[in-house]
Amino acid sequence: MADKTSFKAAAYTAQGTARDKVALPETLFDGTVNMPVMHQAVKAYLANQRQGNAKTKIRKYVVGGNQKPWKQKGTGRARQGSTRAPHWVGGGTVFGPTPRAYDEYVPRQVRALARKSAFNARARENAIYVIDQFSYDAPRTKALLGLVSRIGIGEQKVLVLTDGVKPNVFLSGRNLPNVHVMPYSDVSTYHILWSDVVLIEGGAIGHALAPIREEPIALPPRRATPAATTAVSGRKAAARKTVEKASAAKKKAAAKKSAKTAKKSAKKSAKAETKSAAAKKPAAKKSAAKKAPKKKDR
Repeated sequence: MADKTSFKAAAYTAQGTARDKVALPETLFDGTVNMPVMHQAVKAYLANQRQGNAKTKIRKYVVGGNQKPWKQKGTGRARQGSTRAPHWVGGGTVFGPTPRAYDEYVPRQVRALARKSAFNARARENAIYVIDQFSYDAPRTKALLGLVSRIGIGEQKVLVLTDGVKPNVFLSGRNLPNVHVMPYSDVSTYHILWSDVVLIEGGAIGHALAPIREEPIALPPRRATPAATTAVSGRKAAARKTVEKASAAKKKAAAKKSAKTAKKSAKKSAKAETKSAAAKKPAAKKSAAKKAPKKKDR
């Protein structure tokens, strides 16, 4: 399904300012959309992501079952040779999965045709935008989020293709769930069809767009959603409760310790008083005996 048409894409600056439309290169955007080839490429890509580690044990690999559970005849039960037979609980698995490779090979020219078809499919939907240049000095998620929101594609899946490897742009979009950043040379058919909108840096497709002078836009602070605010308030309330519980527990423990020390001191004072009283009684008896006059014998 080839249709020799020329596509034009809307162009923007890295801050989201609109520019004149840019003609897409005809070598890549020629209107070719081959559905079977795209299906083959996507199926192979997803199959190559599988690890193939699933494994079950057949009866010879299950531990135990070497001895015959009961004798062959005379028990009235069916004859059995091992407790690790497939029909036994804990026995082996019949025709279970074993480690295997799910790799599928697609020829290079077929992959290129599928990638070209995916780009043309997005171009037919006017879902390709050209960005003049991504020149981020440092990772800034707000900057990339502001670009996406100003273009009006904040609610869609966005694929950002940079001219070469740009770590700052990648780190800026890493925390956005609907934004995926990767170099233009590494893009595959799956990534293009995954996205709803494709942002391509001008240098990646041969457009050297001169940057426009524009004042930096003050990015608004991120507003917290009601759910987030309620979650934060709930966390704060829970933290306060835990602090209050900890302080109350400390106070109770201190009161118990003071009560115990008071009891111990009272016991010690009572013991000391009883000892002093016991010591005073024999002394008083001795003094009374000394004072009493002795009777003379007649």
